[in-house]
Amino acid sequence: MLHIRSLHVRGVRVPMPHPHRTASGAVDESPLALVDILASDGTPGHAIVFAYTAAALEPTATFIQNLAPLIEGKPLAPAAIADQLAGRFRLLGTQGLVSMALAGIDMALWDALARARDQPLLSVLGGIAQPVPAYGAIGYDGELDSAKAAEDWARRGFTGIKAKIGYPTAAEDLAVIRAIRAAAGPQVAIMVDYNQSLTPTDAILRLRQLEEEGLTWIEEPTLAHDYQGHAAIACEIRTPIQCGENWWGVRDMQHAIEAAASDYMMPDVMRIGGVTGWMRAVALAEVHGIRLSNHLWPELSAQLLSVTPTRHWLEYADWWNPIIKNPLRIENGMTALDTAPGSGIEWNEDAVHRYAE
Repeated sequence: MLHIRSLHVRGVRVPMPHPHRTASGAVDESPLALVDILASDGTPGHAIVFAYTAAALEPTATFIQNLAPLIEGKPLAPAAIADQLAGRFRLLGTQGLVSMALAGIDMALWDALARARDQPLLSVLGGIAQPVPAYGAIGYDGELDSAKAAEDWARRGFTGIKAKIGYPTAAEDLAVIRAIRAAAGPQVAIMVDYNQSLTPTDAILRLRQLEEEGLTWIEEPTLAHDYQGHAAIACEIRTPIQCGENWWGVRDMQHAIEAAASDYMMPDVMRIGGVTGWMRAVALAEVHGIRLSNHLWPELSAQLLSVTPTRHWLEYADWWNPIIKNPLRIENGMTALDTAPGSGIEWNEDAVHRYAE
């Protein structure tokens, strides 16, 4: 059986093609910890950890690197390693930076295991490639710029668009939604994301004014971990409520399900616990009949959605394309997976060196 020979982490800061604005501020770069593991036969495994802010990049990368002694020399068995590391950090807690670090290791281990078997990850997980509809994202860009972005996504063949809203008034939210609809056409699915900017009471009042807009979902109208607040909103609003990108681990997802906090769910593969956590989330979703989409990590998420029976939409983002040798292809609005071994992550080393922290 293969063993884990080494773990190495590098930090990069990748500029955004265009600043991505939200109701709480703009994102103009991606601070990423690049995780590389090496198996005993020389097989590599790669993963990306998104630190969100430059201030968190160095501590995140350092913490992941500090975990090397806990995994080096152990069998290349990702789920077993995930359980061992979770047990090791039970007293500290497996959320926040700890969760990010453990997920980064998990994703890299699964990549190495798939490469060692000369198969794409989805095959190792027992699936076959499934095309998934992809949507493009629009920031908190106002009526005119949101319409221009929507027109561009539609011209590129995308059949779904998600826009950041949460403007000072409901009238402004409606104006942006209608401008996007006019630009993209009636056949394009439109989702909106409030980025947790409303109280439950305000959300109910505001979202009632969006009910006739034909939205595919309304995302995180209130605080991500206010399960009861989201449940109250979901009970009052006909348009499906979407949550999940900010949940830490499968137990957060379980709490949300128990509270009936949202109609749809969209785990973030890093926050949910890596590939191991995603597969456990898939089991929960299937049992409860909940449709799953992803948050970021398009290359890896496209493979994971292929083995998700309740798969829904893929969130496409090109933020990290510069450092990836073969970014995910979208053809006719659907994911197009190749058969290369691994999870889909291969470094463009020239770009990695260019953006090195």
